[in-house]
Amino acid sequence: MGEISLDREEDSVRSSGFALTVRFTLRDASAAQQFDDLLAQTIGGIRAELGTLAYVVHTPVDEPLVRVFYELYADRGAFETHEQQEHTKRFLAAREPLLSSVEVAFLDEMSMLSKRPGAGQA
Repeated sequence: MGEISLDREEDSVRSSGFALTVRFTLRDASAAQQFDDLLAQTIGGIRAELGTLAYVVHTPVDEPLVRVFYELYADRGAFETHEQQEHTKRFLAAREPLLSSVEVAFLDEMSMLSKRPGAGQA
């Protein structure tokens, strides 16, 4: 599994951000530790990306082999810039042997119902 591809003709979330969740299921406890170590090596580069507004990593309660990422970008271009960074490319390549599955969900913000600076404003 490589880069995440988008097959959308229209970017309806450009003005309110571009978000996704990614659910990674790791092969075993050793793979989970290696994945966390890999992410620890990568997160500094991600934190320096201007268009990456939020990059939050979760472990669901009672699912020690699962990591769920919530990613919010200023717009689709910021996401695409993130995907092209060397630290991201290294992460994408190195994570593959550690995974048993990946699920990606792209999200459209319901800005009128959100609590975020600028959300709900016309």
